[in-house]
Amino acid sequence: MSYTNASSGSGSRSARRTVEFGRTYVVRPKGKHLATVVWLHGLGDNGSSWSQLLDNLPLPNIKWICPTAPTRPVSVLGGFPCTAWFDEGELSDDGPKDVEGLDTSASHIANLLSTEPSDVKLGIGGFSMGAACALYSATCFVQGRYGNGSPYPVNFNAVVGLSGWLPGGQNLRNVMEGSHDAIRRAASLPVLLCHGVGDEVVPYKFGERSSQILSSVGFRYVTFKTYQGLGHYTVPKEMEEVCQWLNERLGA
Repeated sequence: MSYTNASSGSGSRSARRTVEFGRTYVVRPKGKHLATVVWLHGLGDNGSSWSQLLDNLPLPNIKWICPTAPTRPVSVLGGFPCTAWFDEGELSDDGPKDVEGLDTSASHIANLLSTEPSDVKLGIGGFSMGAACALYSATCFVQGRYGNGSPYPVNFNAVVGLSGWLPGGQNLRNVMEGSHDAIRRAASLPVLLCHGVGDEVVPYKFGERSSQILSSVGFRYVTFKTYQGLGHYTVPKEMEEVCQWLNERLGA
């Protein structure tokens, strides 16, 4: 099944713009529906390619939701428009610079999960920029609010990021300090990060740094897996380990 959707953009009633997201692809569980995972593609890609890969994984009890990002000008590409979850320039430890774009995508993801049965576990994952957006959504869940302060409505049970980075990681400690609820949620949320040492698009140091930041602010169950010789792509060994990890956390 597939459908298109639009989001008012930021989890806020006073959103300034409406963003048109592309087609969403849904992979139905082949067994009992125990979990639903939203999976986010990388820059310039779409939900279709990942839905085909995920459909072949030995996880029969997971429903996969694979949305397609809006088409927007992207700074790192000199303003060239392509599918992107948010605008991004050169990667750095600062930022995020496009909080509105991140909130827009995080809100869209929350809307996609809003009608899932209450008895299924919820997860989020992604590749590259999709991993960055997934990690941002995870921090929204932990804080209980979007970057703009509006309440965040989704509870996650697992987070996966492949070849990605944590937007605004440097600011995370400041926003979590003094929030007992945020620290409690972070302490119980399992996160799997995977990164290739040979990644020439999102350098390995950004994945490693993201893992270190999450652990330092109270995420107790962060697993960081390193792949020697792996560039900015996935390999069967990596996906096998993702499957094993998700099966253990989601019972799928």
